[in-house]
This record gives sequence, C-alpha cells and structure tokens, in this order.
Amino acid sequence: MPRALITGVSGQTGSYLAENLLARGWEVHGVQREDTRDPIVPAPVTVHQADLADFPATAAVVAAVAPDTLFNLAALSSVAASWQKPIETALLNGAAVANLLDAVSALPPADSGALRGFVQASSAELFGAADESPQTESTPIRPVNPYGASKAYGHALVGAYRAAGLRASSVILYNHESPRRPEAFVTRKITAGVARITRGEQDELVLGNLDARRDWGWAPDYAEALALVGDSDFASDYIVATGESHTIRDFVAAAFSAAGIDEWEHLVRVDPAFVRPVDATELRGDSSRLRNALGWSPTKGFAEVVAAMVSHDLGQS
Repeated sequence: MPRALITGVSGQTGSYLAENLLARGWEVHGVQREDTRDPIVPAPVTVHQADLADFPATAAVVAAVAPDTLFNLAALSSVAASWQKPIETALLNGAAVANLLDAVSALPPADSGALRGFVQASSAELFGAADESPQTESTPIRPVNPYGASKAYGHALVGAYRAAGLRASSVILYNHESPRRPEAFVTRKITAGVARITRGEQDELVLGNLDARRDWGWAPDYAEALALVGDSDFASDYIVATGESHTIRDFVAAAFSAAGIDEWEHLVRVDPAFVRPVDATELRGDSSRLRNALGWSPTKGFAEVVAAMVSHDLGQS
C-alpha cells in the first residue's frame, strides 16, 4: 500500500485528490494549518497539523509520515491576494516548496526500493505574458503577478531536484472548478451569485474584467491527473488543461443559462476595483504530453462544469 502525504488536503483539489488516492488503495495523510479537522477531508485520511511557513514543523511531519509520494497542493492561491500579500505569497508558494523538497530528499529509500516522489501543483500563471497559445511545457515562463512569480520559483526548484535524482514532477494546473471552490474565486462568486439572484436574494453580480480568457476544467479530473503523475515511475513536467478557453463573460452567460435566465446583462455590473493591476493574456493549455504518457483526458466540458456548480448552489445536487 503506497503512502501519500498531501499538503493543502482541506482545499478543493486536495480533498478530491485524497478521495482519488483512497479509491486506488493508498494510505493517505494530509497536512492542514488549522488544528481542527476540516469536514471536507475524507474520514480515512490521517490529518497532521502544521503551518507550511513553520519549516521545522513541516519537515518533522514529512519525516514522521515518510511518504512514498508527497503532493504539495498548499499555497496562497489567489492572484488578487498575492498583490496584497506578496511576501507571504513568496514564502508559502516558493520557500516552503524548497523546505518540502529538502525534507523528502532526506528520507531513506522506500521499503519497496523505489525512489521517493514529489508532485508539485504548479499553475498556468507561470506563463502570464505568454505570446503563444496554447501553452506547452516548453513555453517560456513569464509571470505577471506575485502569485505567478512565486509559482515559477517552486516550479524551477522541482526541476532542480529532479535533475539531482528525486522523482519530482511539476503538474501545471490550468483553472479547475467545482462546488468546493470557495467564493473568494470569481467562478464560485459567479455561480453562487447567480443562484442568489435566481432566488431573489441578490440584485446583481459585481465583477471585474469580463474579457479575461481562461482554460477551465473540472477539479476531480485535475485530481485524477495529479494521482496519475504521483503513481508514475517517470518524473516530468505536465500541463493539465482542456485546450479550450472562454472569457469570464462566457462563464457568466453559461451560469445564467444553467439557471434558466437568458437575459442577464442588466444583472451584471463591472467595478474597476475588481480589475487586477496586470492580467495574464489568454491562458490555454496543451495537455498532449499528459494524455499521451499517462492516458489522461477530461470528463466534463466547460458548460457541464458551470452547470454542475450552479446546480449545487441552487440546492439541486
């Protein structure tokens, strides 16, 4: 039975990954900052409390669990918040990755004799000002915000440790959504807001740049990609994406459509306060390497993802 340690286990993707690995027969441990168990974490998961900014405490958890594969999903994951907290973002998304990589590389060989593994949840924000679309694993890294820059550092560290002999992979996740996405993210803000408008509890949606284009997928599919990479003996960098991009406006339209509202423009207001200082250009990923090497493919399309979130927020699922 392989043993996994998931940082960020109480997050959207971490909880789906925990469920995925348990179904595969893994022993699963998780790290969360809070000292009380988050109900989103599956019951069979052994939870350890540690703050990733506390490097000795986190390294001690890694040493105690001695995972066959560590999945690092913990991060300050909001682009908007990274402009407000650039130092904390650099610490949690960059320096903490170095600490975890060092802790895994210090472990003795696994009982099976296989190399210990490390899977980093990286981000499409690495590519920021990319001048090509779709992006591939060889697209130049050009972040345009503190979040992307911090993820770029973690991504580079994984490559360095892989070159030094660790089975370390960086999984470059494009936007992925589900009903477990917090409302601090624009997608869930949209679907929850549409549900409240439908019920007469809210008058309008207030958003930022409606023309930003992103490649949106289904979070459980992206957890499946992480599991496939963690289960592989071969380490590499992999993009996880659908290959299709849509604007925020498209997401809004799909959400209102799923709620049965066709005329929605008068229900949406753009507030400059929600527009980012610098926004990435079109982020659309080419996941051919992952599809060809590990057989991954998405199970839900864009409209299905949005509809599933709206259905949940309307209390229909």
